[in-house]
Amino acid sequence: MTRLKTRIAELIGAVGPIPVSEYMALCLFDPQDGYYTTREPFGAAGDFVTAPEISQMFGELIAVWLYQAWLAVGRPMPVAIAEIGPGRGTLMRDMQRTLSRLDPALTASASFAMIETSPRLAEIQKRTLAGTAATVAWHETIDTLPRTPLLIVGNELFDAVPIRQFVRAGAGWRERMIGLDDANGLRFFAGAGSVDPMLLPDDAENAPQGAIVEMAPARAALMTAIAERLAGFGGAGLFLDYGYLQPGIGDTLQALRKHDHEDVLANPGEADLTAHVDFAALAATVRAHGLDAHLSTQGEFLLKMGLLERAGRLGANADEAAREKVAADVERLAGPQSMGELFKVLAILPAEIAVPPFAGTD
Repeated sequence: MTRLKTRIAELIGAVGPIPVSEYMALCLFDPQDGYYTTREPFGAAGDFVTAPEISQMFGELIAVWLYQAWLAVGRPMPVAIAEIGPGRGTLMRDMQRTLSRLDPALTASASFAMIETSPRLAEIQKRTLAGTAATVAWHETIDTLPRTPLLIVGNELFDAVPIRQFVRAGAGWRERMIGLDDANGLRFFAGAGSVDPMLLPDDAENAPQGAIVEMAPARAALMTAIAERLAGFGGAGLFLDYGYLQPGIGDTLQALRKHDHEDVLANPGEADLTAHVDFAALAATVRAHGLDAHLSTQGEFLLKMGLLERAGRLGANADEAAREKVAADVERLAGPQSMGELFKVLAILPAEIAVPPFAGTD
């Protein structure tokens, strides 16, 4: 039993069952034993590999889109270029390199920011970005960013924001809780809290007993903060994550450890907990602030941004092994059986501002 699991069991024993959202927050962000506060989860030696770690092409194409967005909104200066939830800093490093080639004056004048709550990850990011031309500042929230137009990107950010789950029990829906079994182990059960049926997906009425619905008020709050910032000061945003374009019924909460799935309740603090992102809900939050929200799959976005052309240039003077790796990276990033369909993209722009590959309001 992990130290955090023991503490969670003691907490439940003292105060009673806790909702999934609280369990997820403890597992990921507990100051002493939380997953992101104690571990370096990224890369082959960790628990999962993110798109920036797969290939430099990902960060390069993100930078191209941000640059196009900056041009489309009128080349504001000063401007802040920020990444929220920046992992090891690989994406920002690749973006900086690409932006410096596209427009050295922009890179020299913009303020670069990393929004990171984990001191441990912030130190890793500083090592990754050591020696880069631009000066980077670290922030714990977007609230302390410069009060200027903002270009912000987040990759695999919202999947780690805690969710609430509701389970069909009897005639209604009750909040899914985590309590203790007879052996003092963790277990799921239906609690007393209910949910307004009007907030559920359209097909919830016909869902069978035991069906799960997920709701994410914390994600909505984070997106609200981002949208308010963009609506108030101008700019654009791009967010990529795995999830779905239309809400539905289903349990997507999962634990990932050493590149494999495991029981969500097995090793609190030692496994990454995530849940699929409801992109339709995020887009609705964005549009409620007068901004345009554009949605696509990651594969469609990257291919339209020139992934194949960039891969061709990378492989042009490479040996066969390197060309095979580039081809494999393209398939992993954009292939329908890999990240291409599972991962979605949300682009945020001022109303009636079009930036390729998005045209009009989706």
